[in-house]
Amino acid sequence: MKKKDIKILLVDDEPDVIEIIRYNLEHEGYNVKTASNGKEALQKARKNIPHLIIMDVMMPEMDGIEACEQLRRDAIYNDTIIMFLTARGEDYSYVAAFDAGADDYVTKPIKPKIIVSKVKSLLRRLKKEEENQDKIQLGSLIIDREKYEVTHKGKNFSLPRKEFELLYLLASKPDKVVKREKIMEIVWGSEVVVGDRTIDVHIRKLREKVSDKYFKTVKGVGYKFIQSPK
Repeated sequence: MKKKDIKILLVDDEPDVIEIIRYNLEHEGYNVKTASNGKEALQKARKNIPHLIIMDVMMPEMDGIEACEQLRRDAIYNDTIIMFLTARGEDYSYVAAFDAGADDYVTKPIKPKIIVSKVKSLLRRLKKEEENQDKIQLGSLIIDREKYEVTHKGKNFSLPRKEFELLYLLASKPDKVVKREKIMEIVWGSEVVVGDRTIDVHIRKLREKVSDKYFKTVKGVGYKFIQSPK
C-alpha cells in the first residue's frame, strides 16, 4: 500500500498539536484527516475508515477513552490501529487506554520525528497483517485475494467481484455473525444504496457455487461463516 493511500485520523483539541503533527505526517506522504474531539472523530471515522487513529485522551464532548471503546465495539474497525497521544502519564491512564483497545500510548511533549517513527512502526504491523490476510485457508477452502481465486476441494473457480468480497468478508471472521448493515457498508460501500434482497441473492449464489454448509443465516441479524461445518 502506498503512503498516499494510508488514511490517518488525528484527533486533538489543541490546534497547535494538530498543526505540527499533521504537517510532519503529510510531509511523509500520508493522507491525514483531523478532528477536535472524540465525537467528531467517530463521525469522521464512519465516513472514511482510517488505517491509523492518533488520539488525545482529554478532550471536550467525548474523551479519547470513550471514543476508542465505541470504535472497538464495531467490527469494521478491527484492523484500525489506535495510538493515544496525551499529557497524562499516570499508570492508571495507561491501563485505561489499553483496556479500551489502544495499540500504543505516547506521552506529551513529544518530538515530531518520534511521532513519525512511531507511525511507521505501527504501520509496518499493518502491512504484515495485510500480507498474512492475502490468503485465507479454512479446511479445504482457500480464498486467494491476490489472485481473486477460490479453491474448494482442489477445484479452482472464479467469482464475480461482489460475491468474492462477500465470501472473503465472512470467511475472515469465521464463526462470527456479520450484520447485514456491515456487509452492505464493507462490500457495497456506504454511498451505494442496495436492497436487503441483494445480499440474500449473493449468499444464495455462494451457497450454490461453494457449499451450502459454510453459510448460516441468523434471522434478522446477518450471516455467519461456519469454519468447521459438519
